[in-house]
Amino acid sequence: MKRSIVTTCFLVAIGLLTAPSAFSQTFIPSPDEEVETTKRGQTGFKFLSASVDARATAMGGAVTSSTTGSSSAMFYNPASMARMGSNFSAGFGIMNYLVDIQYNAASVAYRPGGGNYGVVGLSLVNVDYGDFLGTVRAENEDGYIDTGVYNPTALAVGVGYARSFTDRFSVGAHVKYAKQDLGSHAKARSDDGATSLDDGTSATFEDYALNTIAVDFGVLYDTGFESLTIAMSTRNFSRELVYERERFELPLTFQIGISMDVMDLTSMDPNMHSFMVSVDAQRPRDFAEHVKVGGEYTLMNILSLRGGLGRAFVGEDSEEGFSFGAGLQYSASGIGFGVDYAYTDFGVFDAIQRFAVNISF
Repeated sequence: MKRSIVTTCFLVAIGLLTAPSAFSQTFIPSPDEEVETTKRGQTGFKFLSASVDARATAMGGAVTSSTTGSSSAMFYNPASMARMGSNFSAGFGIMNYLVDIQYNAASVAYRPGGGNYGVVGLSLVNVDYGDFLGTVRAENEDGYIDTGVYNPTALAVGVGYARSFTDRFSVGAHVKYAKQDLGSHAKARSDDGATSLDDGTSATFEDYALNTIAVDFGVLYDTGFESLTIAMSTRNFSRELVYERERFELPLTFQIGISMDVMDLTSMDPNMHSFMVSVDAQRPRDFAEHVKVGGEYTLMNILSLRGGLGRAFVGEDSEEGFSFGAGLQYSASGIGFGVDYAYTDFGVFDAIQRFAVNISF
């Protein structure tokens, strides 16, 4: 009975995870027509695709199969949350993104009944895009009028659940409520119910905000050969959205990964040395297919050194370069603490830095 349940879940997972491929092409040129296309700029709510965890980012994002059993697994492959070794896990991270955009992320996970009922979790991502000066067109010397400062923001709140059906096979899902608020803007000049501007003219203001529900889904399979693990995930599955007259999709991403602690192939003490190597193949909706490669060396389960490349073998130019980072873990009296840091080179832009702390017991 258990085997049939696992088989059914696996087949359903494969169907859900490969579904994006069937709907990823919306334009088919004629056989005689040569068309050069790019997938960039085809999605909205891009904040949902940002890597918010320091450990994962330092490994180039190649963590579909190598996310530790912690609450942060919800952001990459919720199925990994089922491998949580403690009854409670929580994490908090900050990211200084491009052009002074600030990300804050938090997650908690709880394993009731020692894991007999799976693992449940909550997640939060908050984005502050900074302050912008609003303007409206006007027939004056400058050609515009200042309408004041506005502050665009974004938010995603999620609930996750993961369960291991056997000691090798796990399934997880993460349902998110996502909202993006672009602020209040002057839409048109009017004399009825309008706000007076600095030059005595008037304008009608309108709030530009949109929300939706998005779903992440993942599976994790331990092959039984040493620590070799295979995993798949689909993130940001949602309906089409509309801003005014513009239609767009969320940054749907399909990812499959494989990882292994290569020290398993040596005679070294695994409690002293660990070297996790992870490779992911990613197919995003708004960028070319590419490979992610990452590694993590851990000494005595205390110090971890990490490195990775988030966009290897990519068919399009990308400013994103190598990532690297480090982490410290310490356990005492059944309570574990961790601190992680990640640095990502971004070409002509300033480098992106991430910090994270976590606790488990």
